[in-house]
Amino acid sequence: QVQLVESGGGLVQAGDSLRLSCAASRSIVSINRMGWYRQVPGKRRDLVATIISGGSTNYADSVKGRFTISRDNANNTVYLQMNSLKSEDTAVYYCNARITRRWSNYDYWGQGTQVTVSS
Repeated sequence: QVQLVESGGGLVQAGDSLRLSCAASRSIVSINRMGWYRQVPGKRRDLVATIISGGSTNYADSVKGRFTISRDNANNTVYLQMNSLKSEDTAVYYCNARITRRWSNYDYWGQGTQVTVSS
């Protein structure tokens, strides 16, 4: 198991930047995949970015070139650097840890952090 705590959300203007942090309760070295998702009221939770243990990253098309996911294994923290923010980036952002054991995936979530971008 792992507990995740997000921070760094807030209210910004379009074009601004924010950096979200996700602190894990244990080492993330052995966690297969870490990621960020976002959700707006009434809609499903969508993938924003992921980073696997080997360091490869994946991004939703809507954030490519603007967002960067990174991991600091020494501090058990994953970051999401968000640049050139748009109003459509407004959402609750959730950190996710996926642990794979015996061909099954176990997903763990943080409580979420609100990001609001005013136009």
